[in-house]
Amino acid sequence: MCGATEGGLSLDGIDVAKEAIIQGQVTKGSDPVGNAYVRLLDRTGEFTAEVPTSATGHFRFFAGPGDWTLRTLAPKVDPVDTSVTARRGSIAEVAVSV
Repeated sequence: MCGATEGGLSLDGIDVAKEAIIQGQVTKGSDPVGNAYVRLLDRTGEFTAEVPTSATGHFRFFAGPGDWTLRTLAPKVDPVDTSVTARRGSIAEVAVSV
């Protein structure tokens, strides 16, 4: 068993009860987008963090509890904004289609 979640990212060594986790996958059609960037914006639209997607299109943020916007930037497509709520002790799984 590899410890991977349904979303494809391992949670080995992460105490989920103490974290507010936002994670997911970026796809275009049925294909993962591995050369995208996902930005975490606070409720006022201010930039907080950015991560590149993995080769399988996956990303993860450890965020504070609350409402956030994910802004996904991928080549040759318009940016995609997705609203998400993070809660301590749970994982917000987000599927982003560009």
